[in-house]
Amino acid sequence: MNAPAPDAPILFFDSGLGGLTVLGPTRALLPTAPFVYVADYAGLPYGKKNNEELAARVPALLGRLVERYQPRLAVIACNTASTIALAHVRAALDLPIVGTVPAIKPAAELTKSGVIGVLGTEATVRQPYVDDLSARFADGKTVLRHGSPGLVTGAEAKLRGEAVDPDVIARAIAGLRDQPGGDRIDVIVLACTHFPLLQDELQAAAGPGVKLIDGAAGIARRIAHLTEGQPWPAAAAPGVAVFTRSDDRPPPPLAALAPYGIGSIETI
Repeated sequence: MNAPAPDAPILFFDSGLGGLTVLGPTRALLPTAPFVYVADYAGLPYGKKNNEELAARVPALLGRLVERYQPRLAVIACNTASTIALAHVRAALDLPIVGTVPAIKPAAELTKSGVIGVLGTEATVRQPYVDDLSARFADGKTVLRHGSPGLVTGAEAKLRGEAVDPDVIARAIAGLRDQPGGDRIDVIVLACTHFPLLQDELQAAAGPGVKLIDGAAGIARRIAHLTEGQPWPAAAAPGVAVFTRSDDRPPPPLAALAPYGIGSIETI
């Protein structure tokens, strides 16, 4: 395979703004890497969609985006899309694809009580993929799951500078705590890339004895590994954020995205 041109971008794809939590650590490792960040606002929230719909939507949309932006690598920075559509995307596209999976393996290594909480979207927490991860990496541990679509809405609101409803945070933690054994949870996996945007609020609700973890740093390392030795620009250029058109959800102000290195917004 020929080396990509230095200006060939990394494409980050999510239903909304959660994938910014993956973009951040990736830029820390690859500071001059060009990138395109895509938020499928027309399809948000993915957690409310069925598997068949996402298995068709995500590869089709990514196919259009790859044709348009010619990335060197695509990152599905969304747990729900990855657990449902990753295999379909890899079958459809001829470029490296990095997915996002719940950080159950490191959670199992961290827990002292043997009880792990997994917070995700409703679609993610019901996936057999999560059963498989639990069986492979958390054998003998108790893995409790809760789907919280309200956290996605809260994370989007926070990034826009709006207030986060504290009841949404409380209900998410209670959804884990109120299950049998939930009072012994000492590690919570944030199994949605939106949720680390609410790290402070969730930590306060969970208490100081609970560690919150996510997979963003590991994804960034994987991206760096797959692009090792490839040419990059000498200096960083502003990235572009692309939003699929939604009548009831306009893109956020550019000022909210600028801290992530984004310099312009497009709508498709």
